[in-house]
Amino acid sequence: MLRFIYVIIVCTGLIIYYVPKMIIWSKHPEKHTEEERYGVTQKMVNHIRKRARIETKVFGTEKLPRQGGYIIYSNHQGKYDALGIMYAHEQPCTVLMNEKRSKMPIANQFIDFIGAKRLDPVDLRKQIKVFNEIGDEVKNGRRYIIFPEGKYDDNGNNLQEFFGGCFRCSLRSERPIVPVMLFDSYKPFSINSLKKVTTEVHFLDAIPFEDYKDMRPADICNLVKNKIQDAMDERNAV
Repeated sequence: MLRFIYVIIVCTGLIIYYVPKMIIWSKHPEKHTEEERYGVTQKMVNHIRKRARIETKVFGTEKLPRQGGYIIYSNHQGKYDALGIMYAHEQPCTVLMNEKRSKMPIANQFIDFIGAKRLDPVDLRKQIKVFNEIGDEVKNGRRYIIFPEGKYDDNGNNLQEFFGGCFRCSLRSERPIVPVMLFDSYKPFSINSLKKVTTEVHFLDAIPFEDYKDMRPADICNLVKNKIQDAMDERNAV
């Protein structure tokens, strides 16, 4: 929490500059391509990363599909997770975020700016609608980050329960799945310190649609979770 407050204070000038810009660009999406908006997003993320004294090491970018849309499924550790993946991911991508958290100041403008989706954790009908929309957008070339754990809760480098419903997006999209293992991503905004911290983003081997098209969402969920767990175990063994 200390680092989070510190970042808000030292980034006041950036907030004053970028928040109005995000609002204006969001009102006129036809004037700015997704690539242009993502370029601004990465600049913002990098400003935050440097001022927060965060180093992020990136592994496995060569495993990312070179063309078309796909869904990134990642473990969830803290507030820095999506930012860390966006820092590591060169091509435009967006995110699925809890509706309540997405309404917080700055996050609200950011979600609109990157064309992200909000998920109501209690309304099943709305969830299905959002998952279908994501699946269709991914089929048409967009890339999404989804956290199947749904939330983070001081879990450190331990996985929580994964929820299978969000994997319906991939079945609908008929596009690859990219598992991602985040390591020490909880440290930036969970540890009460301003000391420099290092996080890691590991892109794992993509799973082509042909490999999971006949599986149930729950089975795809277990497949992805096991791949992330194996990568976590391998990293912990170092």
